[in-house]
Amino acid sequence: MSNEKDWETFKQKFFTKSGIDLNDYKPAQMQRRITNLMNRHGVHTYMDFFGLIDKEAKLYKDFVDYLTINVTEFFRTPEKFVELETKCLPELLSKNPKLNIWSAGCSIGAEPYSLAMILNELTPQIRHRILATDLDVEMLAKAQKGIYTANELKNIAPARLNRYFKTIDSTYCINDDIKSRVEFRRHNLLLDKFEGGFDLILCRNVVIYFTEEAKDALYRRFFTALKPGGVLFVGGTEAILNFREIGFQHYMPFFYRKPW
Repeated sequence: MSNEKDWETFKQKFFTKSGIDLNDYKPAQMQRRITNLMNRHGVHTYMDFFGLIDKEAKLYKDFVDYLTINVTEFFRTPEKFVELETKCLPELLSKNPKLNIWSAGCSIGAEPYSLAMILNELTPQIRHRILATDLDVEMLAKAQKGIYTANELKNIAPARLNRYFKTIDSTYCINDDIKSRVEFRRHNLLLDKFEGGFDLILCRNVVIYFTEEAKDALYRRFFTALKPGGVLFVGGTEAILNFREIGFQHYMPFFYRKPW
């Protein structure tokens, strides 16, 4: 079985190929996930596995998908989206009628499109900026197509489903107006520069396998990227325990505000 030197070499070569630094991921969980794939493909060392993913494009894509955990749905954790719609967004809009929003780790686009629907109803005459980024180009391509399964739409109220989607065979296609309200872009949260001046940043169910050091650095960069009074919205298992040390104020559970 693989040794520590084999693991270090694998991480270096994989970073060169993908731009994904496995040092930012919790080693125990990451090694377990990779070992499962190695066993499935009958290889016994990390470098043997790298040889496979380096030669086989589909296996490489599957491996990146496996790492980046592209599991999402519209209005994920619906009660949190109720808080977003009824409290957070109205308060932000009271300070700034045109918002600058970033959905970080947007996967198939469910989150930014959910936001676009809410904002279309709250402020029908205003087109806000919604930036949606992800590391995975395959997921971004799916997001830009805007075609979804019924399971991905299970949290959408029937009125919104009828208003914003048309049925194509057994799939649902989001309408062009909502699609045009979201700007998609490839972005590596751990390596690439951040824009600034955001009123709201959503980063939900993205950092589950990051090390504590990587998460801390990421949340500090989000803090800098927010306007004074801006809000960071994180996933339901991702409470920021040191939010005060970073500079955030507690706003609501899983919502953190940069002070005015």
